[in-house]
Amino acid sequence: MRSFSKTIFASTLLSTFLLVFAGCKASNTESSGSGHAAAEQSSDAPHTSGAKTLAVTKVFENPLQNQVETLIHNGLAGRQAYEITESLTTEIGPRQAGSPAEARARDWAVDKFTEIGLENVRIEPFTIEGWKRGIETATILSPYPQSLLVTALGGSVATPDDGYVAPIAYFPSFEDLAASPETGLDGMIVFISGRMEKAPDGAGYGPANRKRRSGATEAAKRGALAVVIRSVGTDSHRFPHTGQMRYSEEVKKIPIGALSAPDADQLERILIRGQEVVLKLVMTPKDLGPLPSGNVIGEIVGSERPDEIILIGGHLDSWDAGTGAVDDGAGIGITAGAAQLIIEAGLKPKRTIRVVAFGSEENGLLGGYAYVDRHLETLDKHMLASESDFGAERIYEVRSGVKGASGEKVIADIANVLSSIGVEMGTKATNGGPDIGPMFSKGVPAMRLQQDGTDYFDLHHTADDTFDKINPDAMAQNQAGFAAMAWIASQSESNFRD
Repeated sequence: MRSFSKTIFASTLLSTFLLVFAGCKASNTESSGSGHAAAEQSSDAPHTSGAKTLAVTKVFENPLQNQVETLIHNGLAGRQAYEITESLTTEIGPRQAGSPAEARARDWAVDKFTEIGLENVRIEPFTIEGWKRGIETATILSPYPQSLLVTALGGSVATPDDGYVAPIAYFPSFEDLAASPETGLDGMIVFISGRMEKAPDGAGYGPANRKRRSGATEAAKRGALAVVIRSVGTDSHRFPHTGQMRYSEEVKKIPIGALSAPDADQLERILIRGQEVVLKLVMTPKDLGPLPSGNVIGEIVGSERPDEIILIGGHLDSWDAGTGAVDDGAGIGITAGAAQLIIEAGLKPKRTIRVVAFGSEENGLLGGYAYVDRHLETLDKHMLASESDFGAERIYEVRSGVKGASGEKVIADIANVLSSIGVEMGTKATNGGPDIGPMFSKGVPAMRLQQDGTDYFDLHHTADDTFDKINPDAMAQNQAGFAAMAWIASQSESNFRD
């Protein structure tokens, strides 16, 4: 675990003071329409006359400093992100890519974006290859008969309808499998274990995810019938973690599923007793062929340079087990909530602030790639991009993917401003987030407001990813950070490349 002194400081302020600025407006703003007090933003927001205020580090001259202070203060006091996330996860629920529920979510996003005051709201459709899970059972037949909890990984092929019955070949890690001889697993079901380490920035995910991504290919090379892995997660609950896998075109496709962590532990305990373990595995997912998906876009159109874009967003789809609250309903709520704060403050940016709800992220960043394909000719007008897709806990660090000196100065200024809510300037680079990655690779400058993901992979891709896990105070800090960041970038003269 890591100690975040500034985050603790900000958390103490949030829990001690109810930040409401009755009648507060952004003074000396470049605005269209009147500003809104935090007390007017939400009927559920706390109201306390004469509440103490949070001092925002002075970085800019007025009016920009006043505008940023207003956004941070109103963001900390408001519930916009929390309520948007509640609406999505309650009214739509799970939103698997290509499903009717994802289609309903696109319609929901159009309505919500319009309701909060975004302009040019639209769906940009694209087509994906659909996939749907079926029956999923795993049963130890010998030496100690019992059932295990398993879930198919996204994109997996099926077992026969009556399953496979086969002895288990055990590998403590993916690396052990990859280093083994490319023979000897004919007629066996491979079990790959290996635990994922917790880290605030999720650093353990990449190494742990190799078995999910490539385990089926490596086992198939060696003649295996199927694969089960210890779930890629950090919890000890009986919820298996799903997630997309990949096949190599040169290798036979075999089924792959994930066991919950306690079931993987149980299987390991049985295996180390030295007897042959026979497993029956039944998984009957189906490929559904071409299905519709899409990105939903809304904007606060710039007053001076409307063709220049500051892009923020999250992904609209989720896996089918939970309601996709932390992954990534929270990202939709945070970024749309940030835009709502700007609109409610009566502020009009110089550049266009674009909010994107990306579709079909979970099955291969397909919304991110579709966005690049559609906007390829105008990517040079995308000044900065950032995604919220790492849960709903507090931001502790700013990470930059900006190369130009003037752009780096703006990123440092953003970090300076956000220091008042517990955020530091980090040293690690970023591509801006999963769906931002495709445009970052084409030269779009990016940054990320890094959240504390220490416990994110307890919930990730499981039935336990539900709205009750979200802390409204943490969401308020996120929306305040995103609103301030997007506003500063929209007002800057930097093109973030020089």
